[in-house]
Amino acid sequence: MEFETSFATALKAIAPQLQRLLEDFGRSRVMLIGDLMVDEFVTGQVERFSREAPVLILRHESTRQVPGGAANAAYNLAKLGATVHVVGVVGDDAPGRVLLESFARAGIKTHGVVVDSTRPTVTKTRIAGHARQSVTQQIVRVDRKSDEPLDAAVRQSLVAAIQAQIATVDAVVCSDYGDGVFTESVIAAALRHSCTVVDAQSNLERYWGAAWFTPNLPEAEQAVGYAIATPEGLLQAGHDLLSLTHAHHILITRGDEGMSLFSRDHPPQHIPAFNRTDVFDVTGAGDTVVAALTLGLIAGASPWEAALLGNLAASIVVRKFGTATTTPDEMETALQMMLEKLLQSS
Repeated sequence: MEFETSFATALKAIAPQLQRLLEDFGRSRVMLIGDLMVDEFVTGQVERFSREAPVLILRHESTRQVPGGAANAAYNLAKLGATVHVVGVVGDDAPGRVLLESFARAGIKTHGVVVDSTRPTVTKTRIAGHARQSVTQQIVRVDRKSDEPLDAAVRQSLVAAIQAQIATVDAVVCSDYGDGVFTESVIAAALRHSCTVVDAQSNLERYWGAAWFTPNLPEAEQAVGYAIATPEGLLQAGHDLLSLTHAHHILITRGDEGMSLFSRDHPPQHIPAFNRTDVFDVTGAGDTVVAALTLGLIAGASPWEAALLGNLAASIVVRKFGTATTTPDEMETALQMMLEKLLQSS
């Protein structure tokens, strides 16, 4: 309680600065490198159990395809106002065309996207159902992708695209979902920028020397090789991750426990979750954190301010079903609502 009271006081004091930073999001230029994919949501109402097998029968209501994985991170950056250059791979197929059309509508620049006819666009189909007057919930997910390494010519095209644009952007975001884009040469090209933010599911040490890493708790545990179950274990993990990656900053996202920021030159800082109750779907929330944090850094935020912005953005998208985004206006509204609650409780 003492920690949350002191945090509330600090948040009130810094709120005008956060609002100013939100106003500057639209001036940012970001290169997003990553494993592009399509998130497909097939939704229906549960009618009954099948007579053929012990499974539910859904009456189809809707099918929705949205940018997923690294594509969702790019989409989040664009919705927050940034000029976005994407570098990645799609297949010569219907999901790939859906993705490119979505990017075009959002104003995302796709000169760095390579179309590879030898592999499918990574597509994750989530089948969800609901009974009458109940919340929609995922039932099963079907993934379509290739585990074959990228062709040498494709790898060279990705590196060339990075080298051609990296000097024109304010930051680089590496969104690594483990689907093959991040070869050694691609990582080396990405790390040439001084502000590189890494959101990788595994093998964080491959990005040695990047400015920022944003693992979630399971990813952090995998990286350090032990469970993070106590405050002491969390502090040790932060120290070990800084050593493992030689990063300037490590932000561990911890779900309803909030976030913990570890830096080379400052004591650890902990941020409580801004939304613990109205959580409907956490799909893609990490992409939202990375996007808001990166734009905050470009706008001149301190590491702690940037982490606050990432936390604020995530608190909004988890209220929405499926892969979702937010905007600076939504973030400013959410910030004002938080401040009003804090004033009422003080």
